[in-house]
Amino acid sequence: MDEPARRVWDRHGVIRAMLAPVRLPPMAPVRQIFPDQRLDDLRAAVDQAFAAPGAGSAIRPGASVAIAVGSRGVANLPAIVAAVVANVRARGGAPFLFPAMGSHGGATAEGQRETLEALGCTEAAVGAPIRATMETRVAGTTPRGQPVHLDRFAAEADGIVVVGRVKPHTSFRGPFESGIMKMMAIGMGKQKGAETCHAEGFGRMAENVPAFARVVLERAPVLFALAVLENAYDATARIEALPRDQIEAREPALLEEARRLMPGILIPRFDVLVVDRIGKDVSGDGADPNITGTYATPYASGGPEFGRYVILGLTGSTHGNSLGVGMADFTTRRVFDATDFDQSYPNALTSRVVATVKMPLVLGSDRLALQAALYTCVDADPAAPRIVRLADTLHLDRISVSEALLPALARDPRFQVLGAPEPLPFDADGNLL
Repeated sequence: MDEPARRVWDRHGVIRAMLAPVRLPPMAPVRQIFPDQRLDDLRAAVDQAFAAPGAGSAIRPGASVAIAVGSRGVANLPAIVAAVVANVRARGGAPFLFPAMGSHGGATAEGQRETLEALGCTEAAVGAPIRATMETRVAGTTPRGQPVHLDRFAAEADGIVVVGRVKPHTSFRGPFESGIMKMMAIGMGKQKGAETCHAEGFGRMAENVPAFARVVLERAPVLFALAVLENAYDATARIEALPRDQIEAREPALLEEARRLMPGILIPRFDVLVVDRIGKDVSGDGADPNITGTYATPYASGGPEFGRYVILGLTGSTHGNSLGVGMADFTTRRVFDATDFDQSYPNALTSRVVATVKMPLVLGSDRLALQAALYTCVDADPAAPRIVRLADTLHLDRISVSEALLPALARDPRFQVLGAPEPLPFDADGNLL
């Protein structure tokens, strides 16, 4: 048989015949209700942060100021960064952005620039140039002799302002997880710095992140950081300036606040989880394991319990980086065809966590992927399977659930059932509309 024929999915119809008897239950829209602390005026919040002691006053007229911006899909990121740029200029500084994202963007300067632009942080939108390079300078070494790398443009600037979201990490636990210290230790170190900090695996990450970040604080021109916290509705809840000498002391409390603000799947046990799309703009792991409970390392835990996990698509802004798909049991040919391995593999290799980029079982359509999940979920009741469907792990206020879950949710004040169960709408190719 020639190679093109081998690449035809289910060329003899065997898989379709096996899965044809599997009934997909009607699904109903449901609202999950979370606390809704949020900022109404982002520009005023950034202005107030710059006015805090040790923040904006650290900027000297005429100083070049490197603004560190990462690759995460932070809510309102372009507006926040634009306000930072305006505040730097108002104090006489000359601001520019630099990508502080380790090995993301395919570990190339152009890829990292494109990642920032895909997040809305274009030069026109934020009012400052982007200077992207993968070149680094060694800022110093940790007490254990590990070299700490720093983006060349940032190292040569008069000052650095770190703009980052603080939240629980997807692969380890510690006083510093995803946040300012990690951004200085890994993101600002580009691929070389990320590789060095990850070299001992996530088992030592809680130790290495502060060790690397302390070197940056001691040896690099960091002025202050702007910590961003989000609520369960993917809205900005807090913006706080952390003066250089307070970053390490203050961040652990912000992490705990971020943990309390996080959304989640409020249904503790079910049969199948379906996520419509994953991407690096959603989470470092494509889909946040703090939400799904599907961790790539043994150093983090928590989340719901379920039998099978299905990922249906990728976001456009992930640029083919399908990191995270490996945690699923089933995916679609659409994901396979959209995957850019040159975007995905450098990220996985740098982090030393390879399970995230392995391909799960690939089915030819959404319908077949869902049927395969139910077919193999031996503990599910075929007549009343319990399915939870998410758009992605950033947007959890509205989800879909199968009718078997509705009686319990109707009695729970954390849920509001928004409509009657209806059959899933598929197009002629078996993909969800």
